[in-house]
Amino acid sequence: MTSKAHEEVHHGLVARVRGPIADILLEDGRVVPAVPRGTLKRRRRGTLLAVGDRVRVRERRDKDTWVIEEIAPRERALVRRWPNTRGRVDVIVANPDQALFMFAVRDPHPRLNMLDRLLVIAEDNEIPAGIVVNKIDLADEATARALFRDYELAGYPVFYTSILKGIGLEAIREHVKDRMTVLAGPSGTGKSSLINALEPGVTLPTGEISRKWRQGRHTTVMAQLIPLREGGYIVDTPGLREVGLWGIDLDNLDYYFPEFRPYLGRCKFNDCRHINEPGCAIIQAVEEGKISPRRYESYLNILLSEG
Repeated sequence: MTSKAHEEVHHGLVARVRGPIADILLEDGRVVPAVPRGTLKRRRRGTLLAVGDRVRVRERRDKDTWVIEEIAPRERALVRRWPNTRGRVDVIVANPDQALFMFAVRDPHPRLNMLDRLLVIAEDNEIPAGIVVNKIDLADEATARALFRDYELAGYPVFYTSILKGIGLEAIREHVKDRMTVLAGPSGTGKSSLINALEPGVTLPTGEISRKWRQGRHTTVMAQLIPLREGGYIVDTPGLREVGLWGIDLDNLDYYFPEFRPYLGRCKFNDCRHINEPGCAIIQAVEEGKISPRRYESYLNILLSEG
């Protein structure tokens, strides 16, 4: 019987979580299934394991199994908060370097209010975010840029692409190199197709747009980490139907809109919420065309619906 002294210890990343089992991507490129030690379950509250977690695993050759011995502290996380709970959160992805939120010009039509909420979540979690605008072959580029101009003015990197035509892929490839990037957005926008295009040899299932609902069918059912040959990782996530902001600190909501920041602290009242208060610098900036009226309306919608 092999003693513990001869059992091998490896470092790796959680690539996928399947109930009590996690698929671990080892440093040598192998992917092995592992289960956490019982002591880890007792010590850690909330989400025990998430895609992107850095772990130390031990190969138990006597039992032909792998055991997760240690989970490194998370530097940051993309989380989902639950309503009507005492701060309960689910960690979707651990330790991401950045996020890319993917929308289409058409089929499905871009839901910009959803994008605004995703950007707020990224800001709240201190995750740098960018935007991928796909299917520009279905409309002229001027139309696409007009739709997403507000985000460029707010300072977000925006990538205009057509995966079908191979347009804009090099810029994204350079952006994700040597980083862990979360890719998220509605179903049908082409997330899995983008990964297939960026990383030849990765064959993720793709779906067609529902003719009846003009929405994409879900083809990714759980978050999964995909290594890139040129360095870095992409985390593919299931398509989104709705985006909740439960637990977001609404006192900081104005800060989560980057284009608001130059005007914060200039309002007449220190507790200004930028709704209809006199002497509001944000409202004045909107009236002067310095802040997008649509983005301001989105801010109000989030503030009043979530508050």
